[in-house]
Amino acid sequence: MSVVFAPTIGLRPRETHYCPGCTHGLIHRLVGEVLDELGVLGRTVGVAPVGCSVLAYDYFNCDMHEAAHGRAPAVATGIKRVLPDRVVFTYQGDGDLASIGTGEIVHAAHRSENITVIFVNNAIYGMTGGQMAPTTLIGQRTTTTPGGRDAALTGYPMRMSEMLAQIPGATYVERVSVHSPVYVRKAKKAIRRAFEVQVAGQGFSLVEVLSSCPTNWGLEPAAALDWIKDAMIPIYPLGVLRTPDDPPAYLTAVQPQPGGVAVADSGMPPATGVVGGEGSGAVPKEGEGSAD
Repeated sequence: MSVVFAPTIGLRPRETHYCPGCTHGLIHRLVGEVLDELGVLGRTVGVAPVGCSVLAYDYFNCDMHEAAHGRAPAVATGIKRVLPDRVVFTYQGDGDLASIGTGEIVHAAHRSENITVIFVNNAIYGMTGGQMAPTTLIGQRTTTTPGGRDAALTGYPMRMSEMLAQIPGATYVERVSVHSPVYVRKAKKAIRRAFEVQVAGQGFSLVEVLSSCPTNWGLEPAAALDWIKDAMIPIYPLGVLRTPDDPPAYLTAVQPQPGGVAVADSGMPPATGVVGGEGSGAVPKEGEGSAD
């Protein structure tokens, strides 16, 4: 009899601690399947975050390292630089990556660290009781925004993928969802592509996965999947935001410079002189300057 469906060897045979209807377990499986199918499971090192997936080290069937809150990209950087032949990934929630770990993820992308980041966005702090996260939607009720998130008080939802896709070192960035089987299959393809970018030595890759949190959203599991589709996707559109085939123009436009040295044309003013005007980015012309 042929086997139609079986557990992936990319995950250990463990019962997870996730709430009913939470899609973390599904995303775990996609990552485990991809690592197995690419034949890299035996040389993979994952970095677990602080958050709902803090126990990921007990679920993935590969070497794992626990990181302090938000520091997974920094830990992954160290592992990859010391062991460059390893496939290194971080698995992070939105509180871990987009809040306390904002600096780490931005600089890892700027350095184009050859790591893969699985970024799970459920628009809320899950493990700590449902507080507002940087990704919480306007009007969304949380324990710290019981009347709904107010942009005048707490700002707007942070679109991390759009922000990171503008960074020169970010090689591959895509946002996917797991709210239906069709989109689960698309999510797996994106995760596979991200790991392929790393295996090819092409630099930083990130896949953002829109995920459900029925417990802290106060919804039944099926309704939570609908909420991803109806509420989250309009704010966090799905799709590829960056690929290795579309580097920023200023990385490819080489201009001759005095002394015969060619450098990439950034399209920015020369990095000399005094910046003119508050936030203008303009270099004062000769004879201009401050009134001091």
